[in-house]
Amino acid sequence: MPSTVTEMAISLWKNLLQTTKERLLQQRRMSLYNGAHGYEEELIKKKLQQFAGGSINLSKDDNGIGILTLNNPKLMNAFTGTMMLELQERVTELENWKDGKGLIIYGAGNTFCSGSDLNAVKAISNSQDGMNMCMFMQNTLTRLMRLPLISVALVQGKAVGGGAELTTACDFRLMTPGSEIRFVHKHMGLVPGWGGAARLVGIVGSGAALRLLSGAARLDPESALRLGLSQETLSSSDETGALEEARAWLSGYTEGPASVIRAVKEVVTAGRELPVEAALRREKDVFGTVWGRPANLQALVRRPKHK
Repeated sequence: MPSTVTEMAISLWKNLLQTTKERLLQQRRMSLYNGAHGYEEELIKKKLQQFAGGSINLSKDDNGIGILTLNNPKLMNAFTGTMMLELQERVTELENWKDGKGLIIYGAGNTFCSGSDLNAVKAISNSQDGMNMCMFMQNTLTRLMRLPLISVALVQGKAVGGGAELTTACDFRLMTPGSEIRFVHKHMGLVPGWGGAARLVGIVGSGAALRLLSGAARLDPESALRLGLSQETLSSSDETGALEEARAWLSGYTEGPASVIRAVKEVVTAGRELPVEAALRREKDVFGTVWGRPANLQALVRRPKHK
C-alpha cells in the first residue's frame, strides 16, 4: 500500500508539473491584441505578404545559443512585409525550442536595422492598416521579449527607428565601436509603434526616454552605456569578431542547465510584467519546475561552496 500511495503521489506531481509547464508556455504566447481590439491579423498578414524582400534567418547551436539574423543589407536590414511575417515565424520556432538558453540578434552587412521598408510603409499608410501593423509587431516583439532565453541585441552600424525599438525587446544590448541607436520617429511625424516607447521607459526611466524620443538624438556606445541602454562596448567592429565577442559575453549568463537558465528568465519576466502578488505566484510555479529536478539534485550531491 505505501508504495502504491507513493507511486500515485509521484504520478500526480508529474501531471501537475506538466500542467504548469504548459500553462507557462501558453502565457508566453498570449497575444496583446485580438478581434476585441479591432485587430485583424489575417488581413494585415495578407497585405504584408505583398512586400517581399530580405529574410529573417535563425540558427541554433548545440550550446543552446540561437542566432537571429536580419538579412536585408541592401536596405540596411529594413523590415519588409515578408520579414515581419518571418520574424513571427522565427519567434514561434524559438518558443518551441526546449533546449535554448540564449539568443543573439544582429544584422547582416555590419549594420543592425534601419526600421521599416518605406515602400511597405507608404502602401499601408491608411489608419486601419497602420494600426493592424502596429498590433502585429507589438504582439511579435512582446512574445520575443517573453522567450525563456537570455537575449542580446548586437548593435553594429545603425539601429534606427523600428531597429532601435527592436533592441529594446532584448534583455541586453551590446554595441560595437562607431555604432549608434537612434529613435527618429518624431522626424517621421510618428511615435514608436512597436512597443519601443514603453520598453524604453522600463530600461532607462521616463525622463531619459522622453529626452531620447523628443530629441531624436544619436546615441553612441559611450552615451548608451552611460544611460544604461547598453551593457558593454565590444572591441571588434567586424561582423565575425563582434559576433564571437557577443557569444563569449552571453556565455557568462547562459552557463548551466537549460532548465535553470530558462527558469531564471521566467521569474524575471514575471517580476517585470506582473503585479507583485501575481509575480510571486508565477515564481512559485516556476520554482516547482526546478525543485527536486536533476539539476537541483546534482547540485546537492556536489555541495558547491559559494565564495
